[in-house]
Amino acid sequence: MSYSPANIPTFYFIGVTTQHSSIMKVFPKWAAHLGLGNVAIKGIDFPPHDTAQKYRDAVAFIKSDPLSLGALVTTHKLDLYAACQDMFDKVDAHAELMAETSCLSKLDGQLICHAKDPISSGLALDGFLPDNHFSQTGAEVFSMGAGGSTIALTWHLTQASRGADRPSRIVISNRSQSRLDHVRAIHDQLGHGIPVDYVLTTTAEQNDEIVNGLKPGSLVINATGLGKDAPGSPLSNAVRFPENSIVWDLNYRGDLVFLDQARAHAAARHLSIEDGWTYFIHGWTQVIAEVFHISIPTSGPEFQKISEIAAEASGR
Repeated sequence: MSYSPANIPTFYFIGVTTQHSSIMKVFPKWAAHLGLGNVAIKGIDFPPHDTAQKYRDAVAFIKSDPLSLGALVTTHKLDLYAACQDMFDKVDAHAELMAETSCLSKLDGQLICHAKDPISSGLALDGFLPDNHFSQTGAEVFSMGAGGSTIALTWHLTQASRGADRPSRIVISNRSQSRLDHVRAIHDQLGHGIPVDYVLTTTAEQNDEIVNGLKPGSLVINATGLGKDAPGSPLSNAVRFPENSIVWDLNYRGDLVFLDQARAHAAARHLSIEDGWTYFIHGWTQVIAEVFHISIPTSGPEFQKISEIAAEASGR
């Protein structure tokens, strides 16, 4: 891939299928509302787990190009960090702990690596989880996918500041043992005291088995990218969700098979179902605030206005 110097201040989206994202329609509307001036957004697409050199080339370009202001990184958060760690002038505490990059910004000539997911995933989760959900139900959490999103949301759910409102157990599944080992190492550093099972699963039926054994009220999360970056679901149609469980797909676009599976059982199993739209809003606004050095509220009338602009621009 070749990179051309930006002609106007440009914000990059490093992903897999960036042109299909609603942000391409939403960002210009947000930019006008937020008074960012004449700015552009540009996608950089890589297949999942691309070569280290591809990530380094992209980061080197953004770092050296004066009008390239920064980037939001999705899907490639762990791989990009591993490939480019030595290229960052500063690394924030969350990024250092989680060994991931979800945001690149520039300040005073320095390229800064951030992990914004712990904040954005926490804001999204707390927006739909009932108050004291875990302390009142004893529910568990099952997150399919051992990438940056799972690291971030489990960090949020295990914080001591939550008191008794923490999961009774966490289960994380993934098709790669190395990613599971990475999450385990981070959890060992955190020392949160919550039992965690790290399960290597290569079939949807193996994930089904875990879901079938969860306690009522548990939180079941699709953090795999299946349904967006690739077609399908990490579960089969034979899955049996726990009674009164909360089902969260981090995706908001794609074939969304996981959501369809949950909706098919929603009435019979009394499920609460969430897609990734609010996570999308928080994820992008957290990064935009960092890259453009502005303040964006996370709740209240202004956040509601930003959400409405996004919904209208995307046709949601």
